[in-house]
Amino acid sequence: MSHSSDATAVASGLDAVIEVFQRGEPVCIHDAADREGETDLIYPASAVTPEAVARLRNDAGGLICVALSDAVSKAFNLPFLQSEIDHPSAARHDLAYDDRSSFSLPVNHRDTRTGITDEDRSLTIRELARAAESPDKVDFASEFRSPGHVHILRGAPGLLADRQGHTELGLALAELAGVEPAVVVCEMLDDHTNEAMTPADAAAYADSHGIPYIEGSVLVERANSL
Repeated sequence: MSHSSDATAVASGLDAVIEVFQRGEPVCIHDAADREGETDLIYPASAVTPEAVARLRNDAGGLICVALSDAVSKAFNLPFLQSEIDHPSAARHDLAYDDRSSFSLPVNHRDTRTGITDEDRSLTIRELARAAESPDKVDFASEFRSPGHVHILRGAPGLLADRQGHTELGLALAELAGVEPAVVVCEMLDDHTNEAMTPADAAAYADSHGIPYIEGSVLVERANSL
């Protein structure tokens, strides 16, 4: 296959991922071998049902988080969690793969009970997506309480130009798909190795379940071309 054909295939693959995401279906994105080296199962937050939460915790197994854009996070006055923790453990947050963590507040919607059930978490996630559509019209504290069971991640202002984590990869995909800037990300883990699922195994899972798999570098390349 020629270089031109390779480029066409990559573009077609990304276009298919965008189309699937627009329909509210999940995709798998591998960040990079020299970063976390992980594949996340990613949904538009507005499409997350209790069944989707069950799939995330059973098939992926990592931490179920909602990534919100920087603009939405600012509108909700959501901080980076590290800066809000008054404890010596937060004084130096060494990460082997990045300069900082994206974690903001963990929340529950106020209509949930315990907040941890598939029903409760899906409600919190969908309400975060609804709030992200018109953040200036939402009184965040009246609708959500913290601490809770859904971890919010705050995206970098310039998305992939600033940072290339799954937070930004998911939000960049949402932007390309024209959906609200709220996406669910969850790391795919391996029960046998007790490590992150390898890209090959994640791609095999995706193929067997009819879920598109894509490398983060493809999203970065598209973002850089716009």
